[in-house]
Amino acid sequence: TSLFLFACYFGLDKHNKAWYHLREATTLAHIIGMQEESSYRKDDPVESTIKRRLYWLLFITERAYALQRHHPLTLHATIELPNLDEDCGDRQVINGFLHMINLFRPFDDIFIGLWNKARNDCSTAWLAQLQQQLSDALPPKLNSTPTQAADIITSQQWLRTMVWQLSITNGYLSSTSADSSMTFKYPIEIAKDLMADVSMLPQHALEVHGIGLIEKLFDVACTVTDVIACVPLDSSIFEIGPSEYLHQFLSLISNLRGGGSRFLPLLREKISENLPSMATPIPKAVMPIKDEYVEEMASPLSTKSAPLVRPAPLVIRTGTACLSDAHLVFSDTSPGGSDASTPLGTPTVAATIPRSMPRIQFDGRCG
Repeated sequence: TSLFLFACYFGLDKHNKAWYHLREATTLAHIIGMQEESSYRKDDPVESTIKRRLYWLLFITERAYALQRHHPLTLHATIELPNLDEDCGDRQVINGFLHMINLFRPFDDIFIGLWNKARNDCSTAWLAQLQQQLSDALPPKLNSTPTQAADIITSQQWLRTMVWQLSITNGYLSSTSADSSMTFKYPIEIAKDLMADVSMLPQHALEVHGIGLIEKLFDVACTVTDVIACVPLDSSIFEIGPSEYLHQFLSLISNLRGGGSRFLPLLREKISENLPSMATPIPKAVMPIKDEYVEEMASPLSTKSAPLVRPAPLVIRTGTACLSDAHLVFSDTSPGGSDASTPLGTPTVAATIPRSMPRIQFDGRCG
């Protein structure tokens, strides 16, 4: 019941109540010993299977929400994973569920501590390894339902964006890095992978996830907007221009139920402020969505955050290169009051605004 209440309040954008009920659910899980493997041997096999799946569902939910709203964790990977052989009829569903667990498992107390600025002991190698873990978390082809594929694909690219944001916040990106995930242009690659995979899914597979999936799309789109606005890009190295991905994000969000009413105005405002040349009506047909699901969806070849406070300005110095224009800054879409920068116009939309990234001023020169 507590988990369902969390989902309801999350959809209503009432995040204090949502957090209360999610925390209530995880606390109850601790009280009945769901975090201890020994507790599952005492139960009926069917009840044990249901409890195990519920624990891992809470595990995923808590970590996603911790990233979105900068909350701490209470659940950890202390029990065995669900068994694919427990129910042959649910094998495909459980397989997709395991993909989601694998994606969120690396986002433990260490990452959340760094994300919440409670610690600062990360490194370039650690961040690059985390990006590689996200790439390796999924097989070349997903064996899951279309609905699960939509959540898995979007979550993977959103998590890659979150790691990239942590990298730039701590000054570990370089324009000359051999690892593309540690460069300023990496969000363009993320957008390319995400749009390519989402275009193969039926619209109902995306819409069933509601506002949670749209918020992740919005987070990625805001990050791409900042990169296009602030990073010198050679369009000749891309198959299509980076701005075209923003057109696709706009079209996709406008076509998803709930996206047009809340996040589309925010994204339009974001683009209008940072990329005035793109502030034109976007045709709805730009982002095609398949009517049928392509079996064995290919996962991306390489591998969403709404703080409740406005981060202080940070000056980022990288070891080898940065932007040459000291006046270029990343914009801040964190909710903060009447002066909060919302993705498109004055902040008249009564919605909690997910952060694309903190306002970051670059210095140095681009290599």
